Amino acid sequence: MGISALFTSFLTTRLPSKRLWFAAWIGEAIVAFAIGLFTLVQKAKAVQSPLLYGPGRKFWLSLLPPMFAGAILTLFLYQFSFYDIMPGMWLIMYGVAVMTGGAFSVNVVPIMGVSFMALGTAALFSPWEWSNVYMGIGFGAMQIAFGAVIARRYGG
Repeated sequence: MGISALFTSFLTTRLPSKRLWFAAWIGEAIVAFAIGLFTLVQKAKAVQSPLLYGPGRKFWLSLLPPMFAGAILTLFLYQFSFYDIMPGMWLIMYGVAVMTGGAFSVNVVPIMGVSFMALGTAALFSPWEWSNVYMGIGFGAMQIAFGAVIARRYGG
């Protein structure tokens, strides 16, 4: 997920409009969701844990509400072409989703969520021109770094 986000952050610096920027990042979100879902299913199979019961159920019930709220806010912001707010809002909402979804996980996951929230807050108060940097750091570099820590210390 982090690698595709880094690619998208590099690609979107060259797009001629914010509307195309938005479309590229929505495409990235779909790709990232597919990658995340695939890896989640593979891990659940490997540890023989159901995705919709027990810990899997708690994870989904904690993760999905902030993700849904982020999607609704995205539609609202898109309707009024408030593209400048989207990077910060996406990073914050993803951070909230990771933090709540990771509440039943290892300690580093909620820390990851707080890190995304802090980065998103900085993005909200920064010029639009820095948006791709924030998106690349958050959804790219931070995703890779935290993923590496989780894989190394906790087996993925």
